[in-house]
Amino acid sequence: MPTKICIVAGALGVAGRAFIEELESRSDWEVIGISRRKPDFSTRARFVSLDLTDADACDRVLAEFSGITRIYFAAYAPSTTLTDETAPNLAMLVNLVSALDRISPSLRHVAIVHGSKWYGNHLGPYKTPAREDDPRHMPPNFYYDQQDWLEKYQRGKRWTWSSWRPHGLCGLSVGSPMNQLNALAIYATISRELDLPLRFPGSANAFRAVYQFTDASLLARAALWASEQPSCANQAFNITNGDYDRWENIWSDLAREFGLEPGPVQTISLSRFMADKEPLWSSIRERHGLKPYRMDELVNWKFADWVYSSPFDQMSSLTKIHRAGWNEPLEAMRMFNRLFARMRAERIIP
Repeated sequence: MPTKICIVAGALGVAGRAFIEELESRSDWEVIGISRRKPDFSTRARFVSLDLTDADACDRVLAEFSGITRIYFAAYAPSTTLTDETAPNLAMLVNLVSALDRISPSLRHVAIVHGSKWYGNHLGPYKTPAREDDPRHMPPNFYYDQQDWLEKYQRGKRWTWSSWRPHGLCGLSVGSPMNQLNALAIYATISRELDLPLRFPGSANAFRAVYQFTDASLLARAALWASEQPSCANQAFNITNGDYDRWENIWSDLAREFGLEPGPVQTISLSRFMADKEPLWSSIRERHGLKPYRMDELVNWKFADWVYSSPFDQMSSLTKIHRAGWNEPLEAMRMFNRLFARMRAERIIP
C-alpha cells in the first residue's frame, strides 16, 4: 500500500511528466497529477483538472487531499512579456501550496522547478559557471518571486522546500512550449524526408559554445532524493547531467541517430522555415502510423531558435549538490539515444 502521497503540478510538461513516471516506478507512492489536459500516456496516477490561478477552485478541489506529503511544482504559465508572467506564475504556486498547507497536516516537502533563467541566460551572457548564490539579475523574473514567497511562507512550518535549476532540460511531453527534444527530433525527421544532411540551424558561436543538458528523469530523481535529505532542506540546487558539452561535439552522433550525414552550420530561422512544413509532417505521420499530433502541439520553433542561437557559454556549477551527496552523471548521447528510442516506441517520430 502507498505510504506517501504526492501532487505533481504541471504534470504533463517536460519536468512534470518525468516526476509522474519516476514516482510511479516506486511502489510506496500514490501520485496525483494536476493538469488542465488529460494524460496522453499510460499512467496509474490520478489526474485532476484544476486552474491553479483560481484560488477558490484550488481550495474547493484540493479539499479532499488531506494526506499529501510532497508537492512537486513544475507548472508554468507563459506570457508575452516577463512582467506579465510574474503574477499568474506566482499565483499558481501560492494557491496550491497555501491550500494544501491548510488542509494537509502530513505535508513534508515542497519542490519547485526553475531553470538557468534564474541567472539571466535568456538575457545574454552571464557569469559562468553559475552558482546558486550568485547575485540576481535585474527583475522581473518570476522565479525570484516564487522562491521569495516560498521561503517566507515556509518559516515556522512543519515542512521544508527545495528549488531546482536545470539547464537544457530534455524529456517527453506534448503541448509544452519549451521542449527542445521534440524540436530536434522533428527537425531531423524533416531533414531526412527532404534528403538533406543534418545542419546545425543556429549560429556558429552557439555551435561551439559550452552547453549543458539535463535529463528530466534525472532531475526528478535528484529532487525526490533531496526531499528526504535533512541536509538539503530549504535550499536551491543547480542540476544537470554533469558534463560540460558543445553542440559541435555531439552533432555527428545526433545525425547518425537519424541515419543522416552531419552537415555544417547553416543559420536559419526554424520558426520561418518550418512554417510551411505541416503538410509534410502530416504525410510522414500518416505514412508511419504515428500519433496524430500536429507540429505545433509538439514544438515551439521560436524556443528552438533561441536554444540554437545563444552564442555564449552556459554552465552551471554542480559543486553544491555534489557536496550534499548527489552524484549521478549521464552522458548527453546516452540521454538522447534513450529519449529518441522512447519517442519512436510511443509513435511520436518514425
